[in-house]
Amino acid sequence: MRRSRGLRNKTRHILHVSPRNRGKLTITATMRPFKVGDRAAVVLEPRVHAGMPHRRFQGTTAVVLGHQGKAVVVQIYNGNKAKKLIVRPEHLQPL
Repeated sequence: MRRSRGLRNKTRHILHVSPRNRGKLTITATMRPFKVGDRAAVVLEPRVHAGMPHRRFQGTTAVVLGHQGKAVVVQIYNGNKAKKLIVRPEHLQPL
């Protein structure tokens, strides 16, 4: 049988929450304001599955392009190639 390789594959330590920080997320992390042109770091929040980008983007710096519903549209560079990501604010930290 083939081994499954989903989106959360090999994320044992990246998506780990320490016991002191477990539970619900704060409202400020959910309602963070981002304006067009702001820079933000992509930091995956394992307690929120919705709007989580792929783990390869963990730790990258992004530029905010706009909003799409509750999510934020950001642009990152993967090598020389620009990529657009639709990310929830819980997974972004302002720089």
